[in-house]
Amino acid sequence: MHPGRQLGVLGLVFVVLYLLVFFAGGAKGGFTDRLHPKLGLDLVGGTQATYIASVQGGQVPSKESMEQAKSIIENRVNALGVSEAEVVIQGNRNIVVSLAGKADDQLKTLSQAAQMRFRLVIGATGDVSSTALNPPSPSVAPSAGASGSVKPSTSASAGAGTATSAPAANASPSTGGQGGGEVVKAPSPSATPTPSPTASATAAVPGDQTVTVAEVQQKVGAAAWAAAEKLTAPVDLSTDPKAGLPFASFAKLSGAEVNALTPQMQYNVPTISCKQLDDRPNGAIDDVSKQAAVCYQGGKIMLDKAPVVGDDISKASPQLDQQNGQWVVSLDFKSEGSTKWANLTRQAFNATSSDPCFVAATAMYGQIDHCAVAVVLDKSVISAPQIQGVLTGTSQITGQFTAVTAKQLADQLNFGALPVTFTSGPAQTISATLGIQQLQAGLLAAAIGMLLVAVYAFFYYRLLGSVIFLSLILSGLLTFGALVFLGRTLGFTLTLAGIAGFIVSLGVAADSFVIYFERLKDEIHEGRSPRSAVPRAWARARRTIISANTITILAAVVLYIVSIGAVQGFAFALGLSTVLDLVVVFLFRHPIMTMFANTKAFMSPRVSGLGRVLRTAPTDVKEA
Repeated sequence: MHPGRQLGVLGLVFVVLYLLVFFAGGAKGGFTDRLHPKLGLDLVGGTQATYIASVQGGQVPSKESMEQAKSIIENRVNALGVSEAEVVIQGNRNIVVSLAGKADDQLKTLSQAAQMRFRLVIGATGDVSSTALNPPSPSVAPSAGASGSVKPSTSASAGAGTATSAPAANASPSTGGQGGGEVVKAPSPSATPTPSPTASATAAVPGDQTVTVAEVQQKVGAAAWAAAEKLTAPVDLSTDPKAGLPFASFAKLSGAEVNALTPQMQYNVPTISCKQLDDRPNGAIDDVSKQAAVCYQGGKIMLDKAPVVGDDISKASPQLDQQNGQWVVSLDFKSEGSTKWANLTRQAFNATSSDPCFVAATAMYGQIDHCAVAVVLDKSVISAPQIQGVLTGTSQITGQFTAVTAKQLADQLNFGALPVTFTSGPAQTISATLGIQQLQAGLLAAAIGMLLVAVYAFFYYRLLGSVIFLSLILSGLLTFGALVFLGRTLGFTLTLAGIAGFIVSLGVAADSFVIYFERLKDEIHEGRSPRSAVPRAWARARRTIISANTITILAAVVLYIVSIGAVQGFAFALGLSTVLDLVVVFLFRHPIMTMFANTKAFMSPRVSGLGRVLRTAPTDVKEA
């Protein structure tokens, strides 16, 4: 063998890993700042938020609904890695989530219902910018202009199944009143399988925000209410600014009060703003059997009933579109959902100029060919593209997604919509449950364990003990670099349970040394020289080492899958350190032993640690 090559590969692994640690994954700050692992809630404290659940009429949600909501929130918060968040139910309607460190941005999305609806656009108050929807053929990829018109292009490769488009401005999948996505038919062969969503059909409006129609009627006044009831279409203030004066009192309504109005009144009354519509309670437009008035790109649009919902989606996965380099969310529909989706897109594609949806699309985009379908997540319209064909297969939601927001939306759809509606309660900073002293104690325990192993190794194996010591050092450096990088990119947090997993892995690593060195002694005892005994001992010990480490890794994987919280963190740490130990075994331990076998010191019984074996080895046995 050529030990220099394997040692060179190990050196390259270290260089790549620590380049990632210092310069990738959003690394910032000074030299030491970039070497800080992400610590868990028990060591550095974090942020705690309370979410208050309620159903229509202020009733208390069922225990089953709360347990299901807790499970979904746990899945969402742990979706980016082993964050070991604490999610507990307090009382009858509160769920408290605690995350390590400053986690305000992550907490904002946890209580979103993630109710997805696909609705035909049947009314629009003015022009909006959007991209178009088109099922690409193997040889033609549609491209969208700023106005949403579709122009064929022959630049696509055969079978690509993707389309390029100009993203809409200010697109955000989680911002009310903003659009900016596109749904296209596109195969997703690289999509990672994910669980089927368990979204419920509807979400109730919180009871503490319920307002009666009579209360709203009294607030706006009889005259304004009567004028609003007579409206059959939106009032155009661009031609007559004074036309809005009779409806001035509607501008004073809160989001909850606007929610008490019919969708037609919300849409027709000109003084009801997009901000008021966005301020409606969560779940305000989730009813699939009712039309809905929403805002899209700064203008109000009217949406029809929702024949296709999130529960019709079998799988959602984030993907990087290879053609335009944008992140998208790929959707696969269930069998029945695929039929519903095909029927909806057929209705939009085959509409005539007299259909309301055609008139609405014309108002939105100008000169158009087909109707538009809005992709609605909770209260926000992600996209309202025109339909350029009957879609039956995999579709994509595209827009100005990042890797994080695309995965966030896919996770929300896969883990299911919350069965009850939540409003955000108080958020506060909490102190560490154990503290930095316990972290120092855990690290001290790890150092003492490594020291004891090293002392025993030098005492029993002498020169070979240096191989053990250096291997443990290299394994520790690999593990440290990995947990820093994983903490920054995947959310892995180091807790005392994780430290325990790393300490246990020291014993696993030491076992592999014993197996190798004792096999080496057996080979020398049979009469072989150290130089020839090293490769033979490695060949025999290798399978045992791999088998023993594989069992540990499998045990860690099973424990990670079936457990939660701190136990899951222990399992991840144990599995990670065992895998990295195998890397050190193959790229350092065996090559360095091959180099030692060619030295005079290794041939000395007093120095090598083989001691009595070399002195008592039979001299009349020939080398193999």
